[in-house]
Amino acid sequence: MWTRYLKKYWKLLTVALVFMAIESSMTAGFAVMMEPLFDDVFSTDDRSALLRVGLIVLALFVFRAVSGVAQKVVLNRAAQSSMADIRQDLLEHLMRLDVAYHNEVGPGHLIQRVEGDVGAIAKVWSTVLTGAGRDALTFIWLFGVAMWTDWQWTLIALIGAPLMIAPGALLQRYVRNNARWVRNIAAGQSTRLNEVFHGITPVKLNQLETYQSKSYRKLAKKRILGETRSVAGQALMPALIDIMSGVGFFGILFFAGREIQDGGKTIGEFMTFFTAIGMMFDPLRRLGAMSGSWQVAAASIERVVEVMHTEPALKDPEHPVPAPTGTPRIDLRDVRLSYGDTTVLRGVTFSAEPGKTTALVGASGAGKSTIFHLLTRLVDPQEGAVTIGGTEVSAMRLADLRGMISTVSQEALLFDETLRANIVLDRNVTDEQLATALKAAHVQDFLPRLSDGLDTRVGPRGSTLSGGQRQRVAIARAVLRDTPILLLDEATSALDTQSEAIVQAALEELAVGRTTVVIAHRLSTVRSADKIVVMDAGRVVEEGTHDALLDKGGAYAALYKMQFETRKATDGADAEGDPVSGTA
Repeated sequence: MWTRYLKKYWKLLTVALVFMAIESSMTAGFAVMMEPLFDDVFSTDDRSALLRVGLIVLALFVFRAVSGVAQKVVLNRAAQSSMADIRQDLLEHLMRLDVAYHNEVGPGHLIQRVEGDVGAIAKVWSTVLTGAGRDALTFIWLFGVAMWTDWQWTLIALIGAPLMIAPGALLQRYVRNNARWVRNIAAGQSTRLNEVFHGITPVKLNQLETYQSKSYRKLAKKRILGETRSVAGQALMPALIDIMSGVGFFGILFFAGREIQDGGKTIGEFMTFFTAIGMMFDPLRRLGAMSGSWQVAAASIERVVEVMHTEPALKDPEHPVPAPTGTPRIDLRDVRLSYGDTTVLRGVTFSAEPGKTTALVGASGAGKSTIFHLLTRLVDPQEGAVTIGGTEVSAMRLADLRGMISTVSQEALLFDETLRANIVLDRNVTDEQLATALKAAHVQDFLPRLSDGLDTRVGPRGSTLSGGQRQRVAIARAVLRDTPILLLDEATSALDTQSEAIVQAALEELAVGRTTVVIAHRLSTVRSADKIVVMDAGRVVEEGTHDALLDKGGAYAALYKMQFETRKATDGADAEGDPVSGTA
């Protein structure tokens, strides 16, 4: 934390430390002024001494006030800046982790890491830096004043300190463990909220409001219990210091009182010592409470560090080879892949010719989407080879590999920004390039109906656009990327017939001159494909054109017939027509 995040702000921390030293020394100076106040002012009628001591005390409070404000502002700036750095690094690191990690750890937990845990650190960070520095210096100054006044009285005042060591260590461990448990509960709440808000439509349609509310309430009750335990643990630390203070004050009054009665010490000396000790226990008490707060922050730091130390399994090779140029050929040779005990691909072999369209069809779970994950290297096969242009995908830099590929899937990812920002995605494009992309993707068709045109905000996840419009935005992105490989993952499966026709036309135009691989559920969208690869249970069972596979009467013909009969049963399509579109 120091080396990577705080050290860069050492100038601010140095300035804050200077102001802390000034503030704490003013507190010690006030204790020192008790002796002349009682022995030179209250015990005499010297008015000049009264004015002098009064002005000194006033100056002490003014300097203390100014330095206190200054060090808090400077330290808060350093703390907030360092926390912003942590959030940025954490986000960038999480985006580099494998898809497998994100499948195991839900977005709610990750949001809690970035916002909740770092927020908890930030909340305590400035307090700890401010309090620990100021109170520690104040304690040292006041301890020096007490020792200067009478070292024996000081040792008596701190006689109860050793009794705090074991209970204090146990309390800190308890607070940290409990804080870690509370952060996990908070992550569960974030996950629940994320699922509810992203799935608000099915929640309403299935009348799940009560169920979701009860589930969230259970987590809330657990969090209340955990937070209460944390507060109790943190409160016990200053309570132990109070007990130690009581024992110390009793010893001081007993021994110091006897010396004053015997004339060995003056009342002014006693008041200086008493004020120093009284003020010394106050920062000590805050330091005790702060140790509990620090354990809460430490639990969050542990969770953040755990994520930061998680390394992606898929990395750039040590000696990457250049990405192939031109329009490349794609080959899979005897590719096998399993997720745990589940076998997904069983010796898949096929090729996608450059500049042509290859379609992958088959039942759900056949392994079609996994092929895309292999091509983009979201996963690596256990056996076999995946090559693009004769180069294995694992031999290229991830950025080079993915820079060759554009993907249009059935769920276009849109952000709560303007339409222009969602299409351009921070690329440097000219107005002519943007206009070409809008026309090719048929975005220009619905653009006049938007209130602010390209500057219209599309809402969370593109909620203000229809499904077909969102798909056309995704196609416009692909046009701007202008990559030699195009992957289409059931891009029209969720669209109505009219939207499907528009999007399909845009996709066919986009595929020209590119090596295109299509995952299709509706067979009508792949009739014109140069090659259709039929998959079943992780294997390639047939290859060929639409007409050749129908004539063969195998798996593809059976799948085609099933879609035809399903369509006929639902809307009475003509037996001689297309099984999906109903056209001859």
